[in-house]
Amino acid sequence: MTPEGTVREFLDRVERAEGDPAQGRMVYELLSAKTQAGLAERARRASAASSRNVMPEEMLAPARFSLRFEPRKMRAHIADNRAIVDVVGIDPDTDRAEVPCLLEQGRWRIEIPLPPLAPVERRPEGER
Repeated sequence: MTPEGTVREFLDRVERAEGDPAQGRMVYELLSAKTQAGLAERARRASAASSRNVMPEEMLAPARFSLRFEPRKMRAHIADNRAIVDVVGIDPDTDRAEVPCLLEQGRWRIEIPLPPLAPVERRPEGER
């Protein structure tokens, strides 16, 4: 699949994922290893802070990743194992998004830039 095909598939899966854990897992599978690792760490921390096991795909908010416009054209700019897919809607001045992709094990994956996590603070021994 091309970078553009991966972005199309990602957007289709995001649209179907709202409230469906199985579809959320399918969105997660299109993400780069680095993005998956970042979401897994966030899920581990959320699990530790709550009384339930939080899955990495639950860290995705589908509304956050859906486009605010209907894509009309996609064009990938590829350099080695990286690509930026330029997604353009009806009005190219306002309906535009850039989606970073990474080629991993022969397949293009979406790379979501996640903000760094704060270090885990630990209480000194004996404090409650």
